[in-house]
Amino acid sequence: MAKPIKETPVLYDEDAYRFEMAAQDVVPLTEEERAERLEAYERLSKKVSFAL
Repeated sequence: MAKPIKETPVLYDEDAYRFEMAAQDVVPLTEEERAERLEAYERLSKKVSFAL
């Protein structure tokens, strides 16, 4: 039997501020980084299969 999912905690004050600032400070990948990660994903997906 599965365990129940706990409620997500609410962030207040300084924790909420840090979370919001981190969410806004997203640095996009360069095209080179994106290509490297896509290549790594494709290599991995050829080796591994997950049964659902």
